[in-house]
Amino acid sequence: MTRPVRRAAARAVALDDLLASVQGEVEKVVVGQTDVVTTILGSVLVGGHVLLEGVPGVAKTLLAQAFARTLDLDFRRVQFTPDMLPSDLTGTVVLRGGRTEFVPGPVFANVVLGDEINRTPPKTQAALLEAMQESTVTVDGTTHVLPDPFLVLATQNPLELEGTYPLPEAQLDRFHVRAIVDYPSAEDEVRLLALAHRGVAPVTLEDVRPVANAATLAAAVDLVEQTRVTDELAQFVVGIVRATRATPGVQIGASPRAAVHLLAASKAAARLSGRDFVTPDDVAAVAPSVLLHRLVLTPESELERISPRVLLDAALSRVAIPR
Repeated sequence: MTRPVRRAAARAVALDDLLASVQGEVEKVVVGQTDVVTTILGSVLVGGHVLLEGVPGVAKTLLAQAFARTLDLDFRRVQFTPDMLPSDLTGTVVLRGGRTEFVPGPVFANVVLGDEINRTPPKTQAALLEAMQESTVTVDGTTHVLPDPFLVLATQNPLELEGTYPLPEAQLDRFHVRAIVDYPSAEDEVRLLALAHRGVAPVTLEDVRPVANAATLAAAVDLVEQTRVTDELAQFVVGIVRATRATPGVQIGASPRAAVHLLAASKAAARLSGRDFVTPDDVAAVAPSVLLHRLVLTPESELERISPRVLLDAALSRVAIPR
């Protein structure tokens, strides 16, 4: 009986309006990152997780906090360090009053910001990735279900690699998209300085108000699921993924999982643009964020410093666009 109620509510949701509202609220504290906000919202709507890359000081943490506030979601930040244990993330079993009791870790939140995920050893990375894949964690033989929705925003510094544990390709493939948090434009940086601060701390985070709730998100998810996809469009998605595997300079191309993620991201992009059907432009727009972190280049390409984007563009150019 629950499902028809959610679908009835979904018809009242305008996702392009929701996106504009979320972007407007985030702009109260983080200026010039509307594309990143769009990418994160699209990931929430399809149950994906986001790898955020950016140099220090571009407000990745503040962006995550503000985004969680706009959707009225519980937020936790975890600073990954080399001495961090899986139990520091998932929680542990303690003895209280002669009985064992599970104490949940910070992963039990709607939005979990894993700061500098490549700073922690593979065992702790794996604990987070299990949570991402299964939406559960297992501690002392007992499985615990994570909140719904559940979104991981994991950050990496793309420049500083000393003392890090780079994510293996199989783990990178579990991230729905990679979003680049870049420097703002000169105009946006001036707008940033105009925001209220107390010393160096922003004071406008409290001004960010929720523009959605759990019911709104549930309806929005249903709406994305109903987005129309033609057979030709599905073949276009498969063609792109398979083309990455046959592109010279690429050692390992995108996986079948990548095709599922590319189509899901395209559906979200269509809805966030105000349409109920996917176009080839939707697919092309989200392809870089979905596919680039999944490509493994040949040693020769690495040596010649060929950009993965160049190779992806080469793959895209070989796939016929459906009419």
